[in-house]
Amino acid sequence: MGTIAPAHETPAPMSINHPKSEKENAIDEWLPITSSRNAKWWYSAFHNVTAMVGAGVLGLPYAMSRLGWGPGITILILSWFITLYTLWQMVEMHEMVPGKRFDRYHELGQHAFGERLGLYIVVPQQLIVEVGVCIVYMVTGGKSLKKFHDTVCTDCKNIKLTYFIMIFASVHFVLSQLPNLNSISGVSLAAAVMSLSYSTIAWGASVDKGKQEGVEYGYRAPTTGGTVLGFFGALGDVAFAYAGHNVVLEIQATIPSTPEKPSKKPMWRGVVVAYIIVALCYFPVALVGYWAFGNAVEDNVLISLEKPRWLIAMANMMVVVHVIGSYQIYAMPVFDMLETLLVKKLHFPPGFALRLIARSTYVAITMFLGMTFPFFSGLLGFFGGFAFAPTTYFLPCVMWLCIYKPRKFSLSWITNWICIILGLLLMILSPIGGLRQIIIDAKTYKFYS
Repeated sequence: MGTIAPAHETPAPMSINHPKSEKENAIDEWLPITSSRNAKWWYSAFHNVTAMVGAGVLGLPYAMSRLGWGPGITILILSWFITLYTLWQMVEMHEMVPGKRFDRYHELGQHAFGERLGLYIVVPQQLIVEVGVCIVYMVTGGKSLKKFHDTVCTDCKNIKLTYFIMIFASVHFVLSQLPNLNSISGVSLAAAVMSLSYSTIAWGASVDKGKQEGVEYGYRAPTTGGTVLGFFGALGDVAFAYAGHNVVLEIQATIPSTPEKPSKKPMWRGVVVAYIIVALCYFPVALVGYWAFGNAVEDNVLISLEKPRWLIAMANMMVVVHVIGSYQIYAMPVFDMLETLLVKKLHFPPGFALRLIARSTYVAITMFLGMTFPFFSGLLGFFGGFAFAPTTYFLPCVMWLCIYKPRKFSLSWITNWICIILGLLLMILSPIGGLRQIIIDAKTYKFYS
């Protein structure tokens, strides 16, 4: 334990010119991201798995059905490599200034683009992603609980989805009081194990069910326009599936660091393990699910697998446990921003009361939004393209170009520009498809049904 540097030895990103006062140190040790710096490398592995393997994995066969075999496989593999590369960049950039750590995504943004511009570029996108994920997970948690209830008890009275979302949210009113990322590592480990388990159930049960009779692999939509827009929407679903980058610096901030043992080594080891697990979850589910059901697959592959009942019920419960962990990991940076604002800008005294009110309000807002707009897959495509593509696919590359300034037409320069162009295409095209899906779903939707 002798090498762990206490948190207060790490200069804060804002204080470039002046050393920090004791009061500022006390605040930093209270804030969720910087309070605890004694994580092990495997914490980063399961935090990353929990953050990345979202409920998005169950929508991959559906995305495949709108992309087709060739483009679908290409996009899945390309995304895996591009996002691993951009994640490596972020891990490297965490401590590129000696004696200083960029503990939050926006601090790295400020270093790359300047104090004000950095905030304006990164914070809105990061908030859209993190709040968007929390809302989508409220819906997913509620839907999976409802599916569990309906599977286990077929002749029960029908209970509204709205109530299930409330039941799911009740867990978060309690869990959101846990102070920092290290304190939720138990929840996160459970979630990571669950994500691997239900992914295995999803593709295992599909193999068992086998190729359905009369299965078709053509595009689902009857019109060319529908096919093209469906393709764009599916790009957003894939982008959403690879979106752990918004919390990666915050996860790395929990790992101890000294000049001899920088945090990037254990962090990178964790990331590589996480990415192998991600591949084991994603590729079998996407390919086997599409192989078994063709273009008739539902937007959640577990719905296509009605039997065996006990297995599907179990898988849905695993999704609930996993989404509980994911919600907390994505909410933590939001809590950090919220508490920083309340304590540093509005000068509220840090303490239990502030945390209780601020965090409970946030959980309540995401719950209310989830109950009001539960069109799950359209929301994924829309948010996926709009905010995930930049923060995951090309913002790290832009920062890398700004900070390291690689030589023109060198390998690094070319790689970054390819990622930027692909990411921009994704950002422009996929919200178009997602929005169309929301409009189609909204036609038949009744509020709070």
